[in-house]
Amino acid sequence: MRKGTPIPRSHASGPTATPHLPAPVFHDPLRHIKIFQGDCLEILAAIPESCVDLIFADPPYFLSNNGITCHAGRMVSVNKGDWDRSRGPAANHEFNRAWLAACRRVLKPHGAIWVSGTSHVIHSVGFAMQQLGFKLLNDISWVKPNPPPNLSCRYFTHATETLLWAAKSTKSRHTFNYRLMKEQNRGKQMKSVWTIPPPERWEKRFGKHPTQKPVALMERVLQAASSAGDLVLDPFMGSGTTLVTALRLHRHALGCDLSLEWLDLSIRRICSDLVQVGVSVSTFDLSLDLSCVPVDRSMNHATAPVPIAPQLRLVRQERFFYFVGAFQREVVYSAAADSMEHAWEKFRGSPKGSIEVFCVVQTQTEIYLAADQ
Repeated sequence: MRKGTPIPRSHASGPTATPHLPAPVFHDPLRHIKIFQGDCLEILAAIPESCVDLIFADPPYFLSNNGITCHAGRMVSVNKGDWDRSRGPAANHEFNRAWLAACRRVLKPHGAIWVSGTSHVIHSVGFAMQQLGFKLLNDISWVKPNPPPNLSCRYFTHATETLLWAAKSTKSRHTFNYRLMKEQNRGKQMKSVWTIPPPERWEKRFGKHPTQKPVALMERVLQAASSAGDLVLDPFMGSGTTLVTALRLHRHALGCDLSLEWLDLSIRRICSDLVQVGVSVSTFDLSLDLSCVPVDRSMNHATAPVPIAPQLRLVRQERFFYFVGAFQREVVYSAAADSMEHAWEKFRGSPKGSIEVFCVVQTQTEIYLAADQ
């Protein structure tokens, strides 16, 4: 789920002018989803103060140290990118303080934040939270059922990550959907140890991110600590799991990342969930004069000859293109055309041509009849 925000050189002084949010690279006004490209510190500085209900952050773990690990039975490098390379404990902690302070500013008075990390970063995050005035609520141990083996054989196998949950301040009345969590845990209070498998294959069908979090994990976080209609923010968006889950749970969402590659992956994942199109099906009657094939129903089924599949003849082929509006999120125009380019020409020349389009759905119908024997 992340990353793309470099460690800043200095954050001792604030900006001299009021920053403005750049134009989003993706905006769905109907579902209240916005995605920005840029350094999270610059994006956070431009977001209005006290407007976010919940933040989930998966910051750099500073694990890219030229080491090796095991993935799918193969030895691979642990390096994920320059954004994950450690600059030393002091600089790493300065970075954590900077983005956590920026997150705290945009949280509502009763808002809360979740941060995921391994031992390489999570202790710095927890200390920075205490320095900045957050109220630590829980530390969740996320247990991975099938972690990669430890190749050096000098440590225990790394099978967990820690999630820190904190309220904005000691005065915050944070959201906790206790009854729902108890219901999901078969009537018992849910513990702070969660066994959840890594992302499943379907979650990576558009591509995979080296630190991608499973939808099941994000569902539990959002269901536990937010309500429908709340605004959820992910400052290290990566593969977009937070925003995909927020969409599914009817939360509003903001996300940002520096990398165009991960922004593209996130948008493709979100769009796959957004496309909910009702396409009407035209029906028609056919009067057919088919040749009669006699059947002796008295024959024993065990000895009956296997029927020969008839040769088929294509009698009708048709392509239809359905244009889905960006705001109505319904089919605003449809046309039969030979190609996508031809369909767009028809759309632009129609009375609906000025409507902003979210996507185009193509369908193809083919009708075959049995050829004459």
